[in-house]
Amino acid sequence: MKYSKYLMSVAAVALAGAATAEEMTIVSWGGAYSKSQLKAYHEPYSEKTGITIINDDSSNEAVAKLRAMNEADNVTWDVVDVVASDAIRLCDEGLAMEIDADEVLAPAPDGTPASEDFGDLLVSECFIPQIVYSTTFGYRTDMVGDTPPTDVCAVFDTEAYPGKRALEKRPINNMEWALICDGVGFDEVYDVLATDEGQDRALAKLETIKDDVVWWSAGADTPQLLADGEVVMGSTYNGRLFSVIEEQKQPVAMLWDAQVFDLDGWIIPAGLSEERKQRALDYIYFATDTQRLADQAKYISYGPARASSAPLVGQHAELGIEMAPHMPTDPENAKRTFLYNYEFWADYRDDIDAKFQAWLAQ
Repeated sequence: MKYSKYLMSVAAVALAGAATAEEMTIVSWGGAYSKSQLKAYHEPYSEKTGITIINDDSSNEAVAKLRAMNEADNVTWDVVDVVASDAIRLCDEGLAMEIDADEVLAPAPDGTPASEDFGDLLVSECFIPQIVYSTTFGYRTDMVGDTPPTDVCAVFDTEAYPGKRALEKRPINNMEWALICDGVGFDEVYDVLATDEGQDRALAKLETIKDDVVWWSAGADTPQLLADGEVVMGSTYNGRLFSVIEEQKQPVAMLWDAQVFDLDGWIIPAGLSEERKQRALDYIYFATDTQRLADQAKYISYGPARASSAPLVGQHAELGIEMAPHMPTDPENAKRTFLYNYEFWADYRDDIDAKFQAWLAQ
């Protein structure tokens, strides 16, 4: 049986390395998200195995850095957290290892194979999903007057909602929202964005608020800008907004309209030594089982990627509040959700990135 062979190989590697000080570098996004991984995955894994986990918050640069490491033939990362479109790119370029879900991932508690438990979220042969999250907007409740925004296009309405906005310093999501707020239907956005004219149209819409934008690169930036009152509204990941609203009790509210659903998960870099590869696979097996994925939802409002994990989502570990209503997948929150197109951005990312950065520099 494939899985039995996998466990035997992991055990052999563990015995071979037992006399050495073990450590592994895991790359993620930092902030509240990395804290949730620390509590749900890293600490219990280190306690179980004695392996020291080194955290690196470079996931927003993962593709460029893995390309450089591969070129230098010096891959220093063991497991990397990336969004699905980046996983597809890394897989296509041979920079991420292909994974047979049923061979190396735990089945559901009832025996359902991992491939069925993750289902359609296995969007790449190299990608192991962790969470469903969304990128959406938060706004200062004390800076929006008597009419809080309910529509994503409030971001472009500087007359009704004066003040700075925070947007991520990359084209993804910004281009989609710009087209939506320029009259393009949800189901037509990517057809339009695939053309030079559509890209120019999106940038022209963004140009109308360019002078009012604070550009962010790290997921922690917008929550801090909102907490400091430096922006009236800003985009970031819904889990970061949950933290600033529920944990920090800042005067901030969530704007779920046109939230962009996305997936986040693990890849294992190609080119690791056999020992490092088996150690990475052992960590992945542990960190993506049904209970561990449900455990992460105790610390951050992201939906676990396994179907079998969803019923186990309960209360926040420290606040004692039910987490389900804070998930992007909650029916009340998901009334007008925009579905992110992984394949589009895997194909067009480099070209649109170049055009977007050139526009920013103007």
